[in-house]
Amino acid sequence: MALHRTNGELFTERRNIVDAVFNSFEKSDHGSRVLRRGRRFGRITKHKLSRWIFLLTALLSILLTVYGLKMFFQAKMESKFSTIPHSIQEERNLQENIVVSDDGKTSKENIAVSDDGNTSKENIVVSDVGNTSKGKRRKHFPCEVGLLESVDGLVEPKNYMNFTWFSLEYVDHEDRTSKIDLFEPRFGGHQTLEERENSFYAKNQTLHCGFVKGKPGHPSTGFDINEKDKAYMYRCKVAVSSCIFGSSDFLRRPTSRLISQYSKDNVCFVMFLDDQTLSKLSSEGSSPDERGYIGLWKIVVVKNLPYEDMRRTGKVPKFLSHRLFPHSRYSIWLDSKMRLNSDPMLIIEYFLWRRKAEYAISNHYDRHNVWEEVLQNKRLNKYNHTAIDEQFNFYQSDGLPKVDPSKPNDPLPSYVPEGSFIIRAHTPMSNLFSCLWFNEVDRFTSRDQLSFAYTYLKLRRMNPERPIQLYMFKDCERRALLKLFRHRELPSPRETA
Repeated sequence: MALHRTNGELFTERRNIVDAVFNSFEKSDHGSRVLRRGRRFGRITKHKLSRWIFLLTALLSILLTVYGLKMFFQAKMESKFSTIPHSIQEERNLQENIVVSDDGKTSKENIAVSDDGNTSKENIVVSDVGNTSKGKRRKHFPCEVGLLESVDGLVEPKNYMNFTWFSLEYVDHEDRTSKIDLFEPRFGGHQTLEERENSFYAKNQTLHCGFVKGKPGHPSTGFDINEKDKAYMYRCKVAVSSCIFGSSDFLRRPTSRLISQYSKDNVCFVMFLDDQTLSKLSSEGSSPDERGYIGLWKIVVVKNLPYEDMRRTGKVPKFLSHRLFPHSRYSIWLDSKMRLNSDPMLIIEYFLWRRKAEYAISNHYDRHNVWEEVLQNKRLNKYNHTAIDEQFNFYQSDGLPKVDPSKPNDPLPSYVPEGSFIIRAHTPMSNLFSCLWFNEVDRFTSRDQLSFAYTYLKLRRMNPERPIQLYMFKDCERRALLKLFRHRELPSPRETA
């Protein structure tokens, strides 16, 4: 008999002792109770444990099922809003000039129709104006947009471009000198108040509209693009553009499956970036391919940004698409926080051709009074308060009336856009309005929502016989065509003038 066993077995002597102890327990009443209690306790513990495991598994299954259903219906709704066909009810609304607001109320559009059926004189269609809700903050959702189902057979209407026509040229350089020679070239130029006033007339003229150079020998004033990219942009007939400067955002690619092959072949999708943003995106795995594309976006790198304020720099591609794409007939601007979920040609047909408009922009989702926008910008410290006050003291002295809060039923003489989505025909009046709006942003604050109402109303007041055909559509339509995201979270110091 061996004294040792492998695999951890006991010595023979020790095993005999343990057997004897257990035998003595089995023979005694006390031992029997101890063993039975141990076995019963084991059965109870196993039963409770299996029951808890079952309950937890069932709960987890329910949570996963609810989450899956939520994601399914959310995706289905997004797809629906991106591809909804033109509805019969909306066609009836267009024929009767009826507007359906977010709260479901209907009202007549502010549009005049002459005897021959053509629109005249009153030229703005505001489709979302109304009293903002007080107190609780409203939730904002997309709504139906009557886009056509396909671009097949889509043709620009023959009489669409029957707008006001005149010739615009732009100040290319300034070579002013002074006795102390302190003249410094600026991208926006040095427009005098007299030049500013005259520029609001819709007539043949040469006006400031960015891209102003100094006299020979002075350095570039900014927004430099290489010749190869310029050649590409000059060939564009329809342009969709956006920008990211200062690594302020992620790059949102247009949803390719919702954009027709026709638009992919005939529309330029251009994303303007600076070197800092391009480097940041490349480090995150979004690098241009050998042709210079990221998805549908053609990446155009801008050197020598014209302003230290990245918000103000972003107004260059936002407002001056007719300067960047000089041979383009149409352009669409979308903010970098958005992803395009609709075909650009269908958007142009819906907002411009169908409405006979040359400039389309959505109403703000909460505010319809520019004076409320002023207070909100101060409340949130969006810009230097003194600079905002100086701007609006000037505007008020130049005819922008202040709304009387004691008369809530009076029509608002001012408008607030949600300027992240703009659809334009490159007509003379549309180009003039864009130059004027840019000049206000260059002269005053970079908060373009503050200068929109003044610019539009002054342009309309000074050209009563040559109106701009402006269409302000419902914000819920913007939300149906674009996917909204949050900006990249970056530490941003309070802006100063």
